[in-house]
Amino acid sequence: MERIVKPTSGILALLVAIVFLGLSVYSVVLAIGSDNPFMVLVAILFFLVSFFIFKGVLIVQPNHSRVLNFFGKYVGTIKDNGLFFVNPLYSATKMSLRSENLQGQTLKVNDKMGNPIEIAAVIVWKIGDTYKAAYEVERVYDYVRAQSEAAVRHLAVSFAYDDLEDDSGEDYFT
Repeated sequence: MERIVKPTSGILALLVAIVFLGLSVYSVVLAIGSDNPFMVLVAILFFLVSFFIFKGVLIVQPNHSRVLNFFGKYVGTIKDNGLFFVNPLYSATKMSLRSENLQGQTLKVNDKMGNPIEIAAVIVWKIGDTYKAAYEVERVYDYVRAQSEAAVRHLAVSFAYDDLEDDSGEDYFT
């Protein structure tokens, strides 16, 4: 079941990461100017902290979402757009929420009366539940393609293509 997550703004986290990166560079400069090996450790520590914070900053574009995992466990979905900060240990999978078109191939099937016909469809679809799209289907686009082809085939065999009534409204087979 999809869970919507409202993460914190990423602006402060981005500023903090930039400050730590600057402190790392400053510590390297101080380490070069002096013979203090402790400054090299401080520079490495500042750099690792800035890297860790940068990893948690993510951008979500309009009509996109991010599905968040924490060591294989579903955490939630971010559907808002903007700059956010999440736990740096989360893995974020990008998923489009835009409407998409699928041009189905022309299928040769038999209608309800057994007549051979060719049928095709253009399907407009979009992801509604990011949890199901991310975890219950291997490849979303292949799944949509296969399901739409099955639906078109089912539709074609459910109805007769030919109209069995003449202009007077009488049925030929009665």
